[in-house]
Amino acid sequence: MGFMAVKDNRNGRGLFVGAVLGAVLGFILGRFIGNPVFGALLGAVVLGAAMYRVNPGRRRR
Repeated sequence: MGFMAVKDNRNGRGLFVGAVLGAVLGFILGRFIGNPVFGALLGAVVLGAAMYRVNPGRRRR
């Protein structure tokens, strides 16, 4: 029941989806700030990392 008993819930699909959504949202928000490229990069990194860690994906049996 220690640390190793916790099931790892990271997945690559969540990383990809988060990076794409983050890039689109960051681009849109970055246009208002004045630099859409920086907003897209920042959004892709932040949302990609969050989705990679949070999104559990399918249950493996």
